[in-house]
Amino acid sequence: MDGFNSFLLLLDSYLGSSAWFPFVLLGVGLFFTIYLRFPQLRFFTHSWAVLRGKYEKSDDPGDTTHFQALSTALSGTVGTGNIGGVGLAIFIGGPAALFWMWMTAFLGMATKMVEVSLSHKYRVKAANGTMAGGPMYYMEHGLKMHWLAMFFAVATVICSFGTGNLPQINNIASSIETSFGVTPIITGAVLSVLLGLVIVGGIRRIAHVAAAIVPTMASFYMIGALAVIIVNYDNIIPSFLSIFSDAFSGSAATGGFLGATFAFAFNRGVGRGLFSNEAGQGSAAIAHASAKADEHVSEGMVSLLEPFIDTLIICTVTGLVILSSGAWSQKFEHEFESADLLLLDGLYQEEVLADREQIAAYLMRGDDNISLYSGSVDVLAGEIRNSPLTIIHARSFAEDVRVLRNAEAFSGELVIIDGQIQDPEITLQGRSLLHSAALTTAAFGMGLLGENGQYIVSISLALFAFSTAIAWSYYGDRAIIYLIGFKAVMPYRIIYCMAFFIASFADTTIVWNFAAVAVVLMTLPNLLGIMLMRREMKSLVSDYWKEYEKK
Repeated sequence: MDGFNSFLLLLDSYLGSSAWFPFVLLGVGLFFTIYLRFPQLRFFTHSWAVLRGKYEKSDDPGDTTHFQALSTALSGTVGTGNIGGVGLAIFIGGPAALFWMWMTAFLGMATKMVEVSLSHKYRVKAANGTMAGGPMYYMEHGLKMHWLAMFFAVATVICSFGTGNLPQINNIASSIETSFGVTPIITGAVLSVLLGLVIVGGIRRIAHVAAAIVPTMASFYMIGALAVIIVNYDNIIPSFLSIFSDAFSGSAATGGFLGATFAFAFNRGVGRGLFSNEAGQGSAAIAHASAKADEHVSEGMVSLLEPFIDTLIICTVTGLVILSSGAWSQKFEHEFESADLLLLDGLYQEEVLADREQIAAYLMRGDDNISLYSGSVDVLAGEIRNSPLTIIHARSFAEDVRVLRNAEAFSGELVIIDGQIQDPEITLQGRSLLHSAALTTAAFGMGLLGENGQYIVSISLALFAFSTAIAWSYYGDRAIIYLIGFKAVMPYRIIYCMAFFIASFADTTIVWNFAAVAVVLMTLPNLLGIMLMRREMKSLVSDYWKEYEKK
């Protein structure tokens, strides 16, 4: 698994974590923002009117209402990205990462409107009478680029596992285990069965479930978040100041946090923003293609509300909880994951400024003046004895480290080669920074509800992530229909549920790294496609607005 994780990191370094990808993503959003004359501002009020059904007609073609389509799309975006994704972005990039999540959302509102409008226009009626749409259809019928449509459809199937499936159940299982003590395999088994019962009903059942879950879960989560923010109200303004002041300079070291450069904040903020709201990815366009509407741009206008709700509201609230509580720079007691663990040759001390700076440079830039440890160390009753070894976990100096074997304190010789513990039954526990859903969970425990706040996160995460998995199963089976036909839908759904179960007890970091690669594979062809259809999109918007002004 470590080898596979290294391979994923290598791919990600050339894709989502590369220097060029954030500029491409934001650049396309900026282009359409200017090209369409700031649609996220011009059409914002009108979008809410369309969503409320003001212009709906009973005989409009489609399977779902505007609200149900938006709920389905939001159920696909409002998930672990809003809870675990924000925690991961701040963990790596500091408070400044939240600023770049905002920028991704604001510019993404224009991108989302474009991809949804085009996908809605080129949707087709499937063999079973339901609407089938998405970027693969505008690529084939609008651009006449079958090869690009095929690539996107394949990427969608991969991404249905990489973003909609694996990280969702992984975070659910981890959070429920932390809060309620339920083992991940049981959580995975129960939710896999429930997932299968929902997705077998197709888009109509999915849309009805999403329309019921999304408003409820968002309200529940916001109440829990406010319970933390109110207690830490005196940190709200400093939190906002740190977000803006560090946006173009990077975040300084604070507490256990070793600091982050501008490049880290920019890259991770944009990357987590994309994972959260999926603007540019083309996924939501598949859900919106089912909406009852005769005017294609009307559905595009509804969709531009998604990044606003998902990132500018929900992710901001999560970020404020993490920052105002101070949890992002504090160390907590937990079991270490091997993918976040570095065993370094030499003794480095957190209290020594030069050592902190050297470790920070190694983590952010990969400076080669630090080596991984190889050799053996003596362990007595779980404590490492007199060894020139420094343990870094979750990008922080680990403290109070204990060595366990089968949950019991270990005594004996511990063999380490190239920073890797050779005995697979050995685990390390201690205090270090947290990230992803674990960080958000810890932050929610620092408010009016005390430790009970963690249950808000666990329940919200279960609802958020489960609804995301439901929506992404629909995206995947639409792509399967495009590639193979209806005969492959049921096998796909079975594999989807099996993967959902297995990921409940897989390594968290590996799952997130797989998700990061899968997102980009789907996003790049969609960004290319909408850029090639920019003139048609401008005509659609112009024609729609002329007709609206006549009414």
